[in-house]
Amino acid sequence: MKDRAGHRRARRLAIGGAVVLALAGMNGPWLYRFGTEQYHQYKINRPEYKAANGHWQIVEFPKKYRQNTIHAALLHTGKVLLIAGSGNDQDNFDDKKFDTRVWDPVKQTIKRVPTPADLFCTGHTQLSNGRLLIAGGTKRYEKLKGDVTKAGGLMIIHNENPDKKVELRPGTRFVGKENGRTFVLKDDVEIKKATKTFDPDTGKFTGNKPGLARAYVEAERSGKRYETGTEDNYRIVGLKGADARNTYGIAQKLALDKKDFQGIRDAYEFDPVAERYIKVDPMNEARWYPTLTTLTDGTVLSLSGLDEIGQLVPGKNEVYDPATRKWTYTKGVRQFPTYPAISLMQNGKLFYSGANAGYGPDDVGRQPGVWDLRTNKFTKIPGMSDGKLLETAGTVLLPPAQKEKYMVIGGGGVGESERSSRRTRIVDLLDDSPRFVDGPRLDKGTRYPQSSILPDDTVLISGGSQDYRGRGDSNILQSRIYDARTGTMRRVADPLVGRNYHSGSILLPDGRVVFFGSDSLYADKANTKPGEFEQRVEIYTPPYLYRKGRPTLSGGPKTVTRGGKATFGTRHASSIKSARLIRPSASTHVTDVDQKSIAVDFTTSGDSVTVTVPKNRNLVQSGWYMLFVTDATGTPSKARWVKVR
Repeated sequence: MKDRAGHRRARRLAIGGAVVLALAGMNGPWLYRFGTEQYHQYKINRPEYKAANGHWQIVEFPKKYRQNTIHAALLHTGKVLLIAGSGNDQDNFDDKKFDTRVWDPVKQTIKRVPTPADLFCTGHTQLSNGRLLIAGGTKRYEKLKGDVTKAGGLMIIHNENPDKKVELRPGTRFVGKENGRTFVLKDDVEIKKATKTFDPDTGKFTGNKPGLARAYVEAERSGKRYETGTEDNYRIVGLKGADARNTYGIAQKLALDKKDFQGIRDAYEFDPVAERYIKVDPMNEARWYPTLTTLTDGTVLSLSGLDEIGQLVPGKNEVYDPATRKWTYTKGVRQFPTYPAISLMQNGKLFYSGANAGYGPDDVGRQPGVWDLRTNKFTKIPGMSDGKLLETAGTVLLPPAQKEKYMVIGGGGVGESERSSRRTRIVDLLDDSPRFVDGPRLDKGTRYPQSSILPDDTVLISGGSQDYRGRGDSNILQSRIYDARTGTMRRVADPLVGRNYHSGSILLPDGRVVFFGSDSLYADKANTKPGEFEQRVEIYTPPYLYRKGRPTLSGGPKTVTRGGKATFGTRHASSIKSARLIRPSASTHVTDVDQKSIAVDFTTSGDSVTVTVPKNRNLVQSGWYMLFVTDATGTPSKARWVKVR
């Protein structure tokens, strides 16, 4: 019986071996891929690998809570605000389906929040009161040239009456004096009254400077025959006598060209405690793709963007005052491309890295430099390599912030260019003559790189694509950690999900980093299949969280004055080597001017650590921060939230 059983076993093994050999002969590459993938999973999940390279994990929300996340911000409640608006979806826009979610990455809960307007491609920043200021968004989606059926464009409406303003409603008709064509106003417009010009030499008023308003008009009827090619004056139907003489329109070419996105003036504060939007006064200018930057006194600068007729805002920048919830124009005019990376410096001036995320002439406002907002003086900074490839580049203030060194990462050519840069560039703004120098190179030219400052004075750089919006299946599934102390960069674990346009990253209070979004133009290498928005969220756990033990922080005050001290409990006081205040991120379109990591002095005693907040209010703006302490191995504590005032 034994011999027969052994014979049967040998026969089964022989048959099984023959089947495997047959499969290998018919489908060798499949077998190889299967084995390679299994080994890869084994490798990246080994404790030793995680401790050296970190680990990625995908989070998929329940279907009813998924959205096309365009914007994200960390709230001082520890939750993450995820904003889609219409999510780059024309159908959602037409149906007024605007989405926002509040996600708790610890409890793994998610909540839908009513969204009052299309906050797709808005601007946002953290306020000193703990709320998030959100301003701008979408009034109209773009129309490509072949989809435009009615000629349209910009109409400049003049009011020469010094005694009263003029208000016009949608549907108001303008008729060309020379071409006879009729165009229709699409929005409410207010034209200020004319300004009387006084001559001090004669003591008399010599004339009026007309009030002007920009407006979008469309031809009354469809077709190419209603296009115009030259400037014309337009009378306003319904106005008579002096009103008709004083109020009129002037337009250049009104055509069937592509119509860009149009912005809105709407502004809101998001309350993280009540988890709702609060409407505040609208901006003076409509803006789509604006940057919001917090200034020394807690007011917020809003700049650039496409206006209500789809043109780049002509250098008219404005400031929001949280105390009054009102906006005022800044002195002077200065124009930048949309989503410019502009940050507050320690001397109160503003640094512009040259990086941006989209629209604007290729020869206006793209040179990096230092901007004095008070005088409107702009000082250019030389040395930028690949200076023509700064669109869709990333910018990060290297830690600690006191050293005032910035890194500009990758980037590409203006518009839908195929060109992209492998370079990183670093500038020391404390140098007597600041100049960009090259840092470590990336493996590939990279548009849309995401960068997040970590508590151990390193920067996580991940994702992006070689080509515009991931064309040609060019997403880059690589990540790196840059060490700001040594100037070196190394590869770490590869992400599982490709990220390009409309993506971002946020440092969480537990030291992990969350990644969201991605909006590929195509889904295949041949660029024939339309892409789908990436709704999965991915979390990266850095190597430092796979080490044994981590410092603790407990207790302590919720509020500390600038220049003041705060004491917290810890079970690892003797092991603490550094302390950092990290400002929470507000990220979109490769732009996150909020994030910074500030070194704080500290002392330890027994089971406590006492930190001292720097006095410079340009460095430490009022508001909420995450306080981390880090031990000698570079392992950070979980953060304690501290409000600086």
